Amino acid sequence: MNADTATVGVEEEFLLVEPETGLPVAKNVQVARTAAELGIDLQLELTGCQVETSTGVHTDSAELATELRDLRRGIAGCAEQNGATLLAVAIPPTVPDKFPVTDTPRYQRIATAFGMLAQEQGLCGCHVHVAVPDRETALQVSNFLRPWLPLFLALTANSAIYRGIDTGFASWRSILWRRWPSAGPPPYFGSAAEYDSLVAMMLSSGSILDPKMVYWDVRPALSFPTVEIRVSDVPATIEETVLLATLVRATVMTAQNALARNISAPPVSDEVLRAAYWKAARTGLDGNAVDPVHGRILPVRDLLIELVGYVSPALEELGDQQLVTESLATVLARGNGAMRQLNAFRAHQDVGEVISELTTATLEGCRATTAT
Repeated sequence: MNADTATVGVEEEFLLVEPETGLPVAKNVQVARTAAELGIDLQLELTGCQVETSTGVHTDSAELATELRDLRRGIAGCAEQNGATLLAVAIPPTVPDKFPVTDTPRYQRIATAFGMLAQEQGLCGCHVHVAVPDRETALQVSNFLRPWLPLFLALTANSAIYRGIDTGFASWRSILWRRWPSAGPPPYFGSAAEYDSLVAMMLSSGSILDPKMVYWDVRPALSFPTVEIRVSDVPATIEETVLLATLVRATVMTAQNALARNISAPPVSDEVLRAAYWKAARTGLDGNAVDPVHGRILPVRDLLIELVGYVSPALEELGDQQLVTESLATVLARGNGAMRQLNAFRAHQDVGEVISELTTATLEGCRATTAT
């Protein structure tokens, strides 16, 4: 697999809040309408305080960065026109009165079927799509990606403050999200038939209402010929989103190259993977990680360096080795979204400081017109 065929696209979910209070505000329909007038296609999410952007298909990380900048800047302007502020944050830092479910037939069905799971949401993630030849390949690639999912989560953790308190977790979104019956890491699948059989059982049991509710953190995409990685909190900054997308893309390419040499993915147990997930959600970048393949406990930063080394041939082919090296150094030195939230909150025990920090991070670098 080469850089021209391993195309990449990104979806980012954002929170809409009141400028004065930082409280979630149900204005996604209004913001989407304003965006449509500017030729920007925004998707509505489960709750009325969320919107989602989607990039085009890219072969170049710099071009992806440019589009992500344009989208954040444009949607932030649309939010402002409707009396709201756009935040790249994975859960609301403030204490919301409620999370009104978006008034579409599908979302209302979900709200009826899943009760408080649907009504206590406002969870914002980032989804990375990488092109693959077919569903069978997507599932085999997913097996390779399973052990790295906790590390991608730790890298992008951006939900430390929730309802005005320090949760004690870097990614509280990850903890809340896994309450859904189809969320979290997928099983290790031997074939597309095995995958389809399990999804059919979930449908017949009512644990999902439709195939779109297969919320596993890596899955074959329904609408595109891609493998979709969904584990991440929405990153605080565009630089972190591009770093995530580039590492995911390189990992998919590395997996496909292994498959071409008849190498199978390591069969990591569900129990070990759950432990790695919990540790990633708990400490994010600022602590140790569980290496699911070898059972080691080591600093997250060391495991990230190992990942970069593992996918280095793919990064060289993409021309992104320097981008990843420099961006990773920046994130490790400055901290990811969770660390920035905690630093702001602990300084004055004031959630308003967190909102201010997130507002700045969301549009950090958006004045640039070309990627650097």
